[in-house]
Amino acid sequence: MSEQSRRDLAQLLLPVIRWNADRGFTEARALIDQALQLGVGGFLLAGGEQDGVRALAKELQLKSRHPLLLAAELERGAGQQFAGATGLPPLAAITAMGDIEALRRAARLTAREARTMGVNWNLAPVCDLDLLAENPLIGTRAMGNDARKVAQLVQAWIEATQAEGVMACAKHFPGVGRATRDPHREAVSVDTPADQLKELDLHPFRAAISGGVASVMTAHVAYPALDSSRAPATLSREMLQWLLRQQLKFDNLIVADVMTLPGVCEGRAVADACVQALRGGCDVLLAPGDLDTTLDALEQALDDGTLDPERVKQSVRRRLKWAQWVSPPNDWRRPSGADTAWGALLADKVLRIEQGPIPPMAGVTEVALVDDDDDVEGRRPDRTGIVEAMRLAGNDARIVSAPTTASAGPFVIALFADYLPNKGRCTLREDTVAAVRALAAQAEAMHRQVVLVGLGDPRWVQQLAMAVPTVIAWNGDRVMQQAAGRGLLRKR
Repeated sequence: MSEQSRRDLAQLLLPVIRWNADRGFTEARALIDQALQLGVGGFLLAGGEQDGVRALAKELQLKSRHPLLLAAELERGAGQQFAGATGLPPLAAITAMGDIEALRRAARLTAREARTMGVNWNLAPVCDLDLLAENPLIGTRAMGNDARKVAQLVQAWIEATQAEGVMACAKHFPGVGRATRDPHREAVSVDTPADQLKELDLHPFRAAISGGVASVMTAHVAYPALDSSRAPATLSREMLQWLLRQQLKFDNLIVADVMTLPGVCEGRAVADACVQALRGGCDVLLAPGDLDTTLDALEQALDDGTLDPERVKQSVRRRLKWAQWVSPPNDWRRPSGADTAWGALLADKVLRIEQGPIPPMAGVTEVALVDDDDDVEGRRPDRTGIVEAMRLAGNDARIVSAPTTASAGPFVIALFADYLPNKGRCTLREDTVAAVRALAAQAEAMHRQVVLVGLGDPRWVQQLAMAVPTVIAWNGDRVMQQAAGRGLLRKR
C-alpha cells in the first residue's frame, strides 16, 4: 500500500473538533495535529466563540496540504454552534410564517456569518418530512409535512446558502420522517412501502438535487423496501449508488452522518462501518472514530478488494472539487448591520400565542422552570434567558421553585421539552406533568393566573392539555428563551 493511497483515504475522513467552555480548543490539539499530519479532508466543528473559530479555521487551512471542508450544523443560524453569532428560530417556526423570503434571508444570514468564520459547509437543511408525532428526532427541524411545499422551501434555502459561497447539505437521505426510534441510541428500521417513500419522502431530495445542492447526508436508518439486506442507508449500495446516483442523478458529495452512532455501528466496529460506508457509496465520513484504526481498516479493504480503487479516487476528486469551490479569496459578502438586526428580530416574529391573550405582567414576575430534557445527554443552553430578557426590559423577573407572596401577578411556568437526539421518547415524563400541574394548582390557590411558555416543539406543551394562555417559543435555544421573555411583556 503506497503512502499516496493512505493520504487519499485520509482525505475522506472528517473528525470532530469540540470546543470546551473552560479550555476552548486546547483538548482537541492532539487530534488536530494528528489529523493534519495524516491529511484529513476537513473537520466538523462543534461549538466555540466566533473569534476563536475564525482563528482556528484560518490555522487549519494554512497547515493543511490541501483545501479543507470545515463543516458545522447550523440549522438554526450560526449562533446554534458559535457564541457571538446570530441564533435563529428553527425551520418549522420560520416556515410557519408563510414567507419564503424570510427563509431565504435566514439562509443568507447564516451563510454570511459562517463564511466570516471560515466555516464553508453548513450541514443543513433538514429535508425530512414531519410526518409522525412519534418521531423522536425531527420536530421543529423540519419545514413541514407537505412534500411539495417542503420541496419548494428546501430549494429556496439551498440556493440562498450556496449563492453566498457556502455548501448546503440535504439530509437525511432517503428521509427519516417515518422513524419511530432514534439512531443515536439503537439500530432503526422504517418499513414503509417503496412507492410511498418515492412518492413523498424523496420529493424534497429531488428538489434539492435539481437546485444543485452540494451534498447529501445519509440516514443511519434501514429501509427494507429499498434494500432487502436491511443495511442502513449509509451502508447501502442499493440506496446510494442505484437510487441516489443512478435514478436521482446526483453527482455531488455524499456524506455519512456521524459514524460512531449505534444506528450505523451497532453490531460492527466503527472502522468496519466506515469501510462499508465508502463501499456503499459515501464519499466522506463524519466522526470516523479513531483515525489510525479506521485508516488501517480502509487500507486493508483497498488491499483485499473490498474497496474499489476507482471508487475511492472518485470520492477524492469530489471532495477536492467542493473544497476548491468554497475556498476562493474572501470576496464574499459579510453580514451587514441590517442582516443581523433582522435576524435578531426574527425570533420575536415567530412567537405564537395560544388560548390567549397573555395577561399583563406585574412589576415582579415569578417564573418556574420545568425541564423535561434534563436527563438527555448533550450540550444544551442554560435556562436563564427568559428572566434575563425581562430584566433587561425593566421587569423584576425571578426564577422560583413555587409561587410566593412576592407577586400577585401572573405566574409563568416555562416548560423545556423538545425532540432531541438521545432523548428517545415523544411524551412528557410523568414527573414533568405532575410538576407543572402542582405549580399551576399552587398559583390558582393564590388566585393568580397561570401562563405557560412552551420551549420546544408545540406538541410537547399541548400534551398538558391545560386551558391557560400559552406562548409557543418553538425550542429552548437562548434566542427563543429571550424572545419569549420579551413576548410576555409585549403590550397588546
